[in-house]
Amino acid sequence: MSKELELKDYFRIVRKRLLLIVTIVIAACIVSGLYSYLVLDPVYQASTKLIVNKSNENAVVGQLDINTVNLNIRLIDTYKEIIKTPAVMDKVVAEHPEFGLTSEQLTSRVKVSSVNNTQVMTVSIQDLSYEKATELVNAISKVFIQELPTLMQVDNVSLLAAANPAKQPSPVAPKPVLNIAIAFIVSIMIGIGISLLLEYLDDTLRTERDVEQYLGVPTIAMIPRLKDEDIKSNKNRKSESLTQKGEHRVELHTQVK
Repeated sequence: MSKELELKDYFRIVRKRLLLIVTIVIAACIVSGLYSYLVLDPVYQASTKLIVNKSNENAVVGQLDINTVNLNIRLIDTYKEIIKTPAVMDKVVAEHPEFGLTSEQLTSRVKVSSVNNTQVMTVSIQDLSYEKATELVNAISKVFIQELPTLMQVDNVSLLAAANPAKQPSPVAPKPVLNIAIAFIVSIMIGIGISLLLEYLDDTLRTERDVEQYLGVPTIAMIPRLKDEDIKSNKNRKSESLTQKGEHRVELHTQVK
């Protein structure tokens, strides 16, 4: 039996299974919302900003050397890697045992970014506690600035803005609205996919159109399918009709007598 479908057939299938699709979408959105609001813990992010400028030895007041600025911008890519090395992270772990983290765990959690063509680096860390996140990122930035002259023989990084532990930020994760939107889109795709699968597996001929489409022959006659209720109803009507005829015959017989 051929199962090649035209565009209008897809719309027909969607209309036919619309209740199934809507049920899947509603269930997915509810589960996603409940999981985002009730199960996932809020995650906070703290950040510091570091500026890469001239080294103290070469600093000249009132002078701006474009070559030095370009060099500092290129150095940022190097600093992004240095700040994640054991040379920095081991020092942080040694100075702050209260964090209870290894250097590998700390490295996996720190993120370093920069805006193109700027001398500013942003160091960020996420944690379930905003206060702990600020302590972690401030400690990493401080140790990096201290260790950089030893590692690179330059002293051209300074702290531009430290993380403020008194700040009351909004959590960066989870994002319930985004999660629900993703669940909505994915559930629609799943619902339509299940509908198409059910239609593909259903080889029942239900209408005259199905007979002509799949068998290629015209329909001569149709035998209606009767439900048990219809059969019982027909039997009751026949019984009532026979009873009425019997009563009518008895009445006529009485009148003849």
